Amino acid sequence: MYRTLAAVIVYGLFAVSISTAQTPPASPRASVTGSAPPQTKNITLSGSIRARAENWGWFETANAESNYTFGAVLLRLSVAGASDRIDWQVEGAFPLLLNLPTGAVASAPQGQLGLGGSYFAANGRKDGSANLKQAYLRIKRIGDGGSLRVGRFEFADGAETAPTDPTLVVLKRDHIAHRLIGPFSFTHVGRSFDGAHFVHQTKNGNFTLLGARPTEGVFQLRGLRQLDVDFYYGAYTGSLVSKRVQSEWRVLALHYHDGRRVLKTDNRPQAVRQADPENIRTTTAGGHYIGAVKVGEGGNRGTVDILLWGVGQFGRWGALDHRAGAIAVEAGYQFNARWRPWLRAGYFRGSGDSDPGDNRHGTFFQMLPTPRIYARTPFYNLMNNEDIFVQVRARPHSRLQVRADLREISLSSANDLWYVGGGAFQQQTFGFIGRPSSGARRLGTFADVSLDFAATKTTAMTFYLGGIRGGDVQARIYPRGGDHPGAHFLYLEITQRF
Repeated sequence: MYRTLAAVIVYGLFAVSISTAQTPPASPRASVTGSAPPQTKNITLSGSIRARAENWGWFETANAESNYTFGAVLLRLSVAGASDRIDWQVEGAFPLLLNLPTGAVASAPQGQLGLGGSYFAANGRKDGSANLKQAYLRIKRIGDGGSLRVGRFEFADGAETAPTDPTLVVLKRDHIAHRLIGPFSFTHVGRSFDGAHFVHQTKNGNFTLLGARPTEGVFQLRGLRQLDVDFYYGAYTGSLVSKRVQSEWRVLALHYHDGRRVLKTDNRPQAVRQADPENIRTTTAGGHYIGAVKVGEGGNRGTVDILLWGVGQFGRWGALDHRAGAIAVEAGYQFNARWRPWLRAGYFRGSGDSDPGDNRHGTFFQMLPTPRIYARTPFYNLMNNEDIFVQVRARPHSRLQVRADLREISLSSANDLWYVGGGAFQQQTFGFIGRPSSGARRLGTFADVSLDFAATKTTAMTFYLGGIRGGDVQARIYPRGGDHPGAHFLYLEITQRF
């Protein structure tokens, strides 16, 4: 265990030592994505190596591996070209898993004990693969400000535009994007999308249309094939700007279809679900608003932020009608002080299903998200979830960002399941796991802290630690932990871009 941890850390530190760019960046995250790779005429060669060591302590379970450490290395290599009318890119991804736990999957309902169990359940003892991550052609200058991208690519809903205001940048990155559709890049494989992506950008707003199918991947090392899942997404994003206010709004519509004949994860008895092979067809409509308001004068200046996000859903969940929804309301205040302290608080609710015996499915369906952004220790997702949080951010140094959250997590409905997962990634499994609530609602109290450090312009390091004091739901599934079973997730990650 410790040799694996040491090997991954040493590997990452070696990557730091070979970096040639030494200019301090403006911010840790922006620097990693914003550096310009070397170019030969109009051909660009680039890549990255990401090394991560993960330590999991899942809720205590008999006859299973609840505490373990494993590592992973992900190499991405890309070649891209650009001209006045056409862009193209081909990128490969090469994940390698190290010391994956073989006993971190228990019998139901305890199930997979952290992400190490998820990787082993999907791959067995296989530890590496080679995947085509992106291969697309983009035609530019279609009409007045239009472009069309066709092929395999990555996409995240809510990230269609990049605000110039730094407060809005953070709100979009960490609290808006990826809620419904995302590449799930936190995992060591991730997912891509095969399809067509049209964008029309003007000075007044951004219009986006997308039709695509997701690939395999995420926890499964093989990520080459398409799944029998498709979606169609449309959104318009605009902005409202004044001397003191920077804001953005978006309206969206998303239709999702799952044609795989797999056992659905919901709160009906297993025999009833096995007798329902019908497709899932859901439509989601809603939008978001984010704003940053400058307040005060002189030394009392600060920034107030507000976030509103909400969607409603309808359609068919196999043999059932589907009616569900979710909302998020958040606000914060950023002080104009040396460390840029930023205090935030918020509330989220994703609907749950209150009656497993009726003809309606009422659980908010997250589809194909990047769930780790909204559950930084991913022991839950946004389905049948109620989340009340307070958060503090600070920047003690131009290269260092610190964030800490305190959250109270509950189920929206005690008659529904405790859901985990990020959507379809295999043809033979549904992609979401559900554990029984046994009539309880409380998932417990969750606290975490992360440090993002930009060592150089092309090298980033992250330390993360999250701890959970479980509630009544976990106590009934993992009784060895007592009335408040505990769990933790710790990792160290180093990314080198070149």
